[in-house]
Amino acid sequence: MYHYEVFVSGSATFGWLSDVGWTGVDLFFVLSGYLVANQLFAGLARGDALSLPRFYARRALRTLPVFWLVLTAFVLFPTALGGRTPPPWWRFLTFTQNIGLQPGTAFSHAWSLCVEEQFYLALPALLAAGAWLGRGRVTLTRAHGWALMVALVAAGVILRGVLWQRYGRPADGHGDGYMSWVYFNTACRFDEFIPGVGVAMLRNFHRPTWERLMRRGDLLSAMGAVAVVAMLTLAYRDYYAGGEWGFFMTTFGYSLLAMAFAVLVAAALSPSARVLGWRIPGADRLALWSYSTYLSHKPLAYFLSRR
Repeated sequence: MYHYEVFVSGSATFGWLSDVGWTGVDLFFVLSGYLVANQLFAGLARGDALSLPRFYARRALRTLPVFWLVLTAFVLFPTALGGRTPPPWWRFLTFTQNIGLQPGTAFSHAWSLCVEEQFYLALPALLAAGAWLGRGRVTLTRAHGWALMVALVAAGVILRGVLWQRYGRPADGHGDGYMSWVYFNTACRFDEFIPGVGVAMLRNFHRPTWERLMRRGDLLSAMGAVAVVAMLTLAYRDYYAGGEWGFFMTTFGYSLLAMAFAVLVAAALSPSARVLGWRIPGADRLALWSYSTYLSHKPLAYFLSRR
């Protein structure tokens, strides 16, 4: 919806949802945080050894073939697929394209996949390092894990607040750097995976608490819906207004939005949530094709804009 407004219609075709459609990537990060962490934590909870080569091979098979196909199309037909001259292609192959990325370049929307792949690399490596330390004199507990997650969220909040001072106010002559230094910046977006990781932590290492939550699926659904609507309203009003990027939304908003989505993720896992009984026609097929659609939607928008 957001990219349709930006690249095709030039207006809010879908109403206020067009202006907050960019938050879909935040939900994407939360879901990835949960799915990847749950896969890793479930094995650890069963006492399985963590195999980094096996994990990385599985992730590569799930994400790389389609990515390489679309990337090849951009290499062969860069002008036809829209966008300005992209970063060097090795940046795409190494998933570092998002570093210093300028908006509007060809295949720029792959920035979020870069952040995803960096997360896929970091989380299992961090767990492997923790397991290695645990075999020595250092005793690591679940409390250390929660403390680390809180610290990472706090670090993201602080970093975005500092960068907002320089790039959040175009009137000061630095507004053009917001997308490169805040929006696309891995260090400013990594904390959005943490709420999803937290849901996986609860599910695998805090079973009594998790089971109590799962018995309150309708309450979780209501709380998540209210929280998400509140954050979307804040994003609509405060994200960019009066020629400035909103301070609160920039500093705290990304983290709070991710937490709101994480509550909905937890609700979706609850057998007692009545919303699980709802059926949306075509939703299963849309989910099946979502990754391919994500990779190819910008060229489609470019074609539509030229009609």
